[in-house]
Amino acid sequence: MGSRVIPSTEYRRTRWRNGLGWTREIATGRLPDSVPQVPGSTADADWDWRLSIAEIDADVRFSEFPDIERELVLLSGNGLRLHFDDGETRLLEPPYGRSHFAGERGLRGELLDGPSRDFNLMWRRDRIAAQLLHRPLVGPMVLFVEPHDTWAVHLLAGQARFADDSGLPALAAADTAILQAGTTRLRHVIDGGGDVLLLRMDPATDTARPVSPA
Repeated sequence: MGSRVIPSTEYRRTRWRNGLGWTREIATGRLPDSVPQVPGSTADADWDWRLSIAEIDADVRFSEFPDIERELVLLSGNGLRLHFDDGETRLLEPPYGRSHFAGERGLRGELLDGPSRDFNLMWRRDRIAAQLLHRPLVGPMVLFVEPHDTWAVHLLAGQARFADDSGLPALAAADTAILQAGTTRLRHVIDGGGDVLLLRMDPATDTARPVSPA
């Protein structure tokens, strides 16, 4: 679909897989057919990566996603405690506490004091190598999108615009930009002030490269 900005008003509200909660789906994606699969990969899901915002209004059992990696980031609320079935407990605290775990691990979410909203990155581990960073946006930031890579920029707070010739519209708080390079390397310049989540989804067959905004 190419690079685009998705306003928060266009996120699609849908039920969790287990039917116990709601999420606002931002975007999903699949690798192009030209990218070889990892040996043994099944790639039978509707997506290779997915971005969404979970709405948690009560203590709840999370859905399980076999063969999927997940990373949660607390966007709002006073905190969320993750109780895994194997006995491990993790705490997501404001501002922007985060946790990475395997999607097949059973767990229950316990609210600390009122509802929470949580950014949810999921990716198929046999197809994608994903990275997520929280960064302040203070003036221009340069992103280089390599061939077949996908970047996402989720504006947590503030405002941002693309100071390049991409023609992409500005971002308001809670909007998301999806930057896809196809077969040609792209250079994007984001300018503004606030906080952003930077996400990069590479083919798992690639050598891992660190996220390195200039």
